[in-house]
Amino acid sequence: MKRLLKGADVLAGENGGFRCLKNGYLGIDGDRIDYIGVAVPKDPYDEVRDMTGKLLLPGLINGHTHTGMSLLRGLGSDLPLDKWLFDTIFPVEDRLTDDDLRLGMELAMLEMLASGTTSFTDMYMGAGYCTPAILSAGMKANLCRPLQSFDPEEEPMTCRRMKEMLALYEDWNGAGEGRIRVDFSIHAEYTCTEKMVRAAAREAEKRGAGMHLHLSETESEQRACVEKYGMTPARWFDKLGAFDLRAYAAHGVWLTAEDRALLKERGVTVVHCPESNLKLGSGVADVPALIREGVAVALGTDGPASNNNLNLWEEMHLVSILHKGVRRDPTLLSPQTVLSMATVNGAKLQGREDTGVLAVGNKADIVAIDMDRPHLVPAIDPISNLVYSAQGADVVMTMVDGRILYENGEYLTLDRDRILFDARRAARRLLG
Repeated sequence: MKRLLKGADVLAGENGGFRCLKNGYLGIDGDRIDYIGVAVPKDPYDEVRDMTGKLLLPGLINGHTHTGMSLLRGLGSDLPLDKWLFDTIFPVEDRLTDDDLRLGMELAMLEMLASGTTSFTDMYMGAGYCTPAILSAGMKANLCRPLQSFDPEEEPMTCRRMKEMLALYEDWNGAGEGRIRVDFSIHAEYTCTEKMVRAAAREAEKRGAGMHLHLSETESEQRACVEKYGMTPARWFDKLGAFDLRAYAAHGVWLTAEDRALLKERGVTVVHCPESNLKLGSGVADVPALIREGVAVALGTDGPASNNNLNLWEEMHLVSILHKGVRRDPTLLSPQTVLSMATVNGAKLQGREDTGVLAVGNKADIVAIDMDRPHLVPAIDPISNLVYSAQGADVVMTMVDGRILYENGEYLTLDRDRILFDARRAARRLLG
């Protein structure tokens, strides 16, 4: 079907950034954009939608999250990462069933669709059980089953987690006409052995998959790795081959200047998760230095148990002002830069070169914002308004591959009432 969105302001891609076309037209043919402009297109369309008062922008891309943890929202608040993870989260995660994992992802997708996220990068166990729910919902996702191994004698190819990671790739990579992609994952340096990291990197490289990992999230993690191996986590992962492929690393709070140079050289993307890093007391990543030195930076929420939501608008607003205040420099991280972190940089991280930007030929992954909200008027600078003023609740339409999944508070592919009922019941069982 061909659909034309008319009368909206369109945030089109231009020279690596964005420009706002006033009262524009955006045409969609099937799952791709086939027209963007201010003149009425000559070709006919099957459906014409009046989007006056709306602003169209690329769908947001969550570069790092753990969606299954939505059932654990609020658990272990106000604890440092090590106590939060090992003493609080891991014991409850051991009780999660396959149904819980699927339900947690469904709950997360409700939240993400309503706030304009069209694709997410998920690191969690049981992804194979969740994938049918993603396909049904219509979203895009890069999935991985994180590898953990504390036993130096454990052999990679007999490790249960390694088997699950390989099976996930073989069963689901490319599903849903490419909406599902499967990457490999090392949970972190402090939860895995050298033998396992080498094996995972080798298997990922054979398949052309990416590598998703946690990197230098806390000062204690960074310090302990240097004490144990004589090198930082970044150097350790690089030595073991984890950066020999498309790699992306969450957090990067305690990277050294030498680490940043290595990540630039190896083409590793850092996924900045400012809210989670602040809530857990981990610190503030030096994002201005990363960008200045040429390291790609995307934006993520981390899991809903450490954030505690999946709203990328909050992340954009926070990252846009946090570093200005910390560095005492209001010129840092322009709205254009921040919006790119949440869109095109996330798309590149996922290996999806045909999304993240509204351009002819790209996938029709589109979000509509209601610009008639009082806090968005006047729109002197629409891009500035998006980053400094917009809220997740301002999203009135979320579209993936030309298919509308959420519109004006209504979910078209997910059963909101059933998911919320089941989520409350599961949380009572897990935490009661």
